[in-house]
Amino acid sequence: MDPQLILNGLTVGSVLALAAIGLTLTYGILRLSNFAHGDFMTLGAYLTWLTNTQGVNIWLSMLIGAVGTTIAMLISELLLWRPMRDRRASSTTLIIISIGLALFLRNAILLIWGGSNQSYDLPVARALEFGDLRFAYYRIVVIGLALLAIAGVYFLLQNSKIGKAMRAVADNVDLARVSGINVEQVVLWTWIITGTLTALAGGMYGLITVVRPNMGWFLILPMFASVILGGIGNPYGAIAGAFVIGLAQELSVPLLGSQYKLGVALMIMIVILFIRPQGLFKGTS
Repeated sequence: MDPQLILNGLTVGSVLALAAIGLTLTYGILRLSNFAHGDFMTLGAYLTWLTNTQGVNIWLSMLIGAVGTTIAMLISELLLWRPMRDRRASSTTLIIISIGLALFLRNAILLIWGGSNQSYDLPVARALEFGDLRFAYYRIVVIGLALLAIAGVYFLLQNSKIGKAMRAVADNVDLARVSGINVEQVVLWTWIITGTLTALAGGMYGLITVVRPNMGWFLILPMFASVILGGIGNPYGAIAGAFVIGLAQELSVPLLGSQYKLGVALMIMIVILFIRPQGLFKGTS
């Protein structure tokens, strides 16, 4: 196997992993299949780009992008998702609303920043050399950042009070409420974690490619494939699924060409749904 393709797969998998954690958390806790998730990721990338090109350090720019994206998600919770939960809207209604929100976000980005590709204001970084192999510096950085973020998510979900409450709500929301857990607080924390991870994924993706209005929309299918592969509602399964999808997409390039990468993700998703609909790991029922 080509080491460069493996590195590319791990890089794409790292971006997908962070985005897929947020996507699977919103389903596991809110029972929401959010098709606007990719466009929130795009928003995070644009806010990072906007801040960075004003002279702010790229890492601080990512943090500001995460704050802005989280605020946007909380606004959508206040205006859309909470009223829909109160009305006990069906899953089909929620999906249609999320698609409408995705279109709104994408067109708002086009209206504000235009349709041209944008790039961060970054210094030129030399490739890292390992023997005869040369790897792009920012691809290594993306993988490292993703691993740190995943470790943080693991610690939060396993050891913190809010993490335990989130797992309880995901298992049984009515039982969690009867047990004295503040479900609305859990919902807010879900959006905060999701917004942070999604914006970070968008900002990281901008490090290895250009920032463009449809970048998140083209990743929404691999995100859902990762979530389904790992077991819907299972954040650790989503991480594993994301790396499998990322590697499968990149390793298929010599055989199929880069234009069929999304097709590979779709095919994996279809095969898993046929063979093991619950995913490789136990998800949320």
